[in-house]
Amino acid sequence: MPILTEFCLQAVLSVAGTVCLWNKEAYSFTLGSLHMTDYNALRTTMVDTQIRPADVTKFPIIAAMLKVRREIFVPDQKRLTAYSDAIVSLPGDRSVLDPRSFGKMLNAVDIQRNELVLDVGSGLGYSAAVIGSLAEAVVALEENEDMVGESERILAEEGCLNVAVLQGNLANGANKHAPFDVIVIEGAVEEISEALTSQLADGGRMVAIFSQKGQGEVRVGYKTKGNISWRFACNAYAPVLSGFQKAHSFSL
Repeated sequence: MPILTEFCLQAVLSVAGTVCLWNKEAYSFTLGSLHMTDYNALRTTMVDTQIRPADVTKFPIIAAMLKVRREIFVPDQKRLTAYSDAIVSLPGDRSVLDPRSFGKMLNAVDIQRNELVLDVGSGLGYSAAVIGSLAEAVVALEENEDMVGESERILAEEGCLNVAVLQGNLANGANKHAPFDVIVIEGAVEEISEALTSQLADGGRMVAIFSQKGQGEVRVGYKTKGNISWRFACNAYAPVLSGFQKAHSFSL
């Protein structure tokens, strides 16, 4: 089990086949039965201990991360870790970014209410749900067929009516719906294809975690007259998405 922060599960003990759980914020202490998890308390504590202290200051982002039920967008067996300060792994190379990194990315790219956003590598839809609370509309792009179907179901049940889920190659983007005001990449990149950057509108922004020798940093790209200039936002880490690895050349 991953190490959780102070607001999450502090101890899981097995005593003669009886589960004993204690959680300062979201659990009651009990022997013999597991009480219902208070995910609302976990969500509030996530924002108070991970988002606000990270200088995520824009109220719409804070409100969205307080509203969207993160635990719904991860596999059932990982719900207890959904609000920890760590990446939640999904099938393949997909993941739900840790709350701090995701919040910092959104704060840096500054999505506006009238903008169309492409969410690349949307997984089970958490990022698209949060972005949908900030933007006019979201195109959530995912390669994995099973996750596409599952995310469509979850997003519909959660009332995310301004999110459209598409299946397709991540590096190729969603040219049919371009240009996009904002492109968010939900994972690390070593390089970004021209096919994807060309779908960013002039005056638009793109945000991604750039991976370099095991380290990562969030950069925001601003497109002006067809050219993108990148600016550092913060340090972060995420697995590199398939299709975004740097091509290595070999010489004899």
